[in-house]
Amino acid sequence: MVEVPLPNATFPRPAFFLLTGIPGLRGTQAWLTLVFGPMHLLALLGNGTMLAVVQVDSTLCQPMFLLLVTLAATDLGLDTSVGSGLLAVMWSGTRPVPYAACLVQMFFVHALTAMESGVLLAMACDGAMAVGSPLHYSILVTKARVGYAALALALKAMAIVVPFPLLVARFEHFRAKTIEHAYCAHMAGVELVVGNTRANNLYGLALSLAVSGVDILGITGCYGLTAHTVLRLPTKEARAKCSSHVCVILAFYVPGLFSYLTHHFGHHTVSKPVHILLSNIYLLLPPALNPLIYGARTKQIRDRLLETFTFRKSQF
Repeated sequence: MVEVPLPNATFPRPAFFLLTGIPGLRGTQAWLTLVFGPMHLLALLGNGTMLAVVQVDSTLCQPMFLLLVTLAATDLGLDTSVGSGLLAVMWSGTRPVPYAACLVQMFFVHALTAMESGVLLAMACDGAMAVGSPLHYSILVTKARVGYAALALALKAMAIVVPFPLLVARFEHFRAKTIEHAYCAHMAGVELVVGNTRANNLYGLALSLAVSGVDILGITGCYGLTAHTVLRLPTKEARAKCSSHVCVILAFYVPGLFSYLTHHFGHHTVSKPVHILLSNIYLLLPPALNPLIYGARTKQIRDRLLETFTFRKSQF
């Protein structure tokens, strides 16, 4: 049973929060598991398979594939942080989450999201350099530099997201114990606290606009240069691959920016069920699509998978 917050009522810091899933759809949201369940499984299987293939085949230990591994590991972590809990809430209803676990989930969800945005930018830069300067690519892009870049992206993501749980943890009293969301998002928790949340609101807005804005500008520039070269090529495969990458970028950033901006500016005009539904799609759809777009459509990985399945089939 979900509590109804009373006017001017306050509660001490709770031991548990209650996640409700999508408000207004509690009677029918179990059907959404038919949508989010396959996304969750596809993300786990696809990213896990891509990690295994690159690890087994030493010929794939090249800069481009190391970036794919970084993206797959990020997607696997993001899906693990959200997917199973999301399905549990949608299938069985309200789910209790310990206070500390909620803050931990808040940190990992936002850190992995920032990490994924950075990796997508790095991959766009890598593609632009491979297409624009193929003769200098092997000199400029090395395994060591890719490793340093991945480490820098991880450290940056953790550093900029650490304030999120800390800004929530400083509050001692809450208006309610029920979070009308499917996971512990920063702004969903801020809605419950009692006190001045100006710092939370400003930091969340500034961070989302700065990180997403800078990355989107960089990705747009890199894909613009890549498309300028690719569209002049006679092969339809290169054009289709470029178009599919753009679709993945849109699937990641459009729902994400919509979610962030409606929290700050559109919560009176956009219904909460729509807002929360899009925020869930924003976290689960890209991890499900990335293995198909970046992995299965990469010739070396596809050939390795076909070789593995063909070899196993011949043994029976």
